Amino acid sequence: MDGNLLSANRLAAALRAGEVSAVELAESAIARIGKYDGAVNAICVPDFDRALDAAREADAARARGEDGPLLGVPITVKESYNVAGLATTWGMPPFAGFVPSQDALPVARLKDAGAVLLGKTNVPLALGDLQSYNDLYGTTANPWDLGRTPGGSSGGSAAALAAGFGALSLGSDIGGSLRTPAHFCGVYAHKPSLGLLPSRGHTPPPAPALPTDIDLAVIGPMARSAADLGVLLDLLAEPDPLTLGVAYDLRLPPARHDRPADFRVLVLDEHPDIPTSAGVRAGIGRVAEVLTAAGARVDRGSALVPDLAESARLYLRLLFAVFGTTFPAELYDRFGELLADLAPGDDSLAAARVRGTRLTHRDWFAADQVRERHRHAWRAVFAEYDVVVCPPSPTPAFPHDQSPHQDRRRLLVDGVEHPYGDQIVWAGVATLPGLPVTIVPTGLDDSGPHRTGLPVGAQLIGPMFEDRTPLRLAELLEPELGGFVAPDLERTAGTA
Repeated sequence: MDGNLLSANRLAAALRAGEVSAVELAESAIARIGKYDGAVNAICVPDFDRALDAAREADAARARGEDGPLLGVPITVKESYNVAGLATTWGMPPFAGFVPSQDALPVARLKDAGAVLLGKTNVPLALGDLQSYNDLYGTTANPWDLGRTPGGSSGGSAAALAAGFGALSLGSDIGGSLRTPAHFCGVYAHKPSLGLLPSRGHTPPPAPALPTDIDLAVIGPMARSAADLGVLLDLLAEPDPLTLGVAYDLRLPPARHDRPADFRVLVLDEHPDIPTSAGVRAGIGRVAEVLTAAGARVDRGSALVPDLAESARLYLRLLFAVFGTTFPAELYDRFGELLADLAPGDDSLAAARVRGTRLTHRDWFAADQVRERHRHAWRAVFAEYDVVVCPPSPTPAFPHDQSPHQDRRRLLVDGVEHPYGDQIVWAGVATLPGLPVTIVPTGLDDSGPHRTGLPVGAQLIGPMFEDRTPLRLAELLEPELGGFVAPDLERTAGTA
């Protein structure tokens, strides 16, 4: 059987039933990568020999009567995860020779569950872009249109899933890095509640793989079905044994509801800082229509939602405070010059990025206090609603743009130019307060004069540490919205 486009749950069932072997699945995936990845360039660090060894071990284990949640299922992981014996560079040429000797904790957990690791997927330089390209591994293309990006920084993982290169992948997110690629490529992803999944070993080289908590940052699963996300979440959500997390038992509450009719849903499709394209808004509308038809309460707008403009500026200050800690001295100094030139009353998003990069600890602490007020406002939202539905990004996948200065790039939203960096404000809606988000495909962009025919998606934002609520709604929506649709790789990449 050809399992390259099936869900992980379906493949696991086929393996248990003896319909296919792990070796057959691995060989089929490797052959598909060989056929199409020359054009897509999603798998930047292949590990095929060890994958076949792991598949043989999985088949032998099953023959002995053993089982595991992912026993024999082929997967990939983002290049930024340490994998013993493979390079971890984060796309940075100086670290081309950095090879860790130990798997990242999330990778080890997936291997312990029986997963067969095919290799690692491409990323932008230092994970710092909404596209996935670097001087070491080149450019990853969107399987739907090779002239467009799959997003970043988990763009290689999203492209691999859409192309059928493994059933699951691991990514990470601080600025939409799970969500934007899933939206661009038509797959599923889950940004978990902040602090839920331990990330030890998702570490920039050459830093040691120690437990660290980076403000705003999470790791998370990516898949071709909503149910597969829950499988990975369960495997990864145990506390890191090197931390005090072993002293408590974090049990995620069940989903609030099990029927679409019981959900109370708030829809947001307009942001004060950037318009949303007609095609993306149409996808959000399809979610609202399905839920309304099912009998759910669906509201558009609420006075309970924190000020989105203030939220965006606060998010960017805190985000660039994180980024600024790793900037090389010359770039950090350049932001100091930009800060000195800022007018005191400049309240633009660009100004928020500059101020964040040079934020003092005193100012960071003050910003953190404002963030806590936003978190409390979201508690009130989720006392009234179960899920908030909004765009992951203003547009479908955009054409490759590798011009050197991101601050000078422009994004076209229905034919009108906007600053490239402003597109992450939708990601910040949930990232600032640390809320969980599930990305669901909502169909293709077929609305308006600027329609592209590319996938679009929606964010399903849930209450803090109630990850199972948006995940369950994603499962319920999947058959109604159509779920994952495979791109025509023979057309886009077969002769590239």
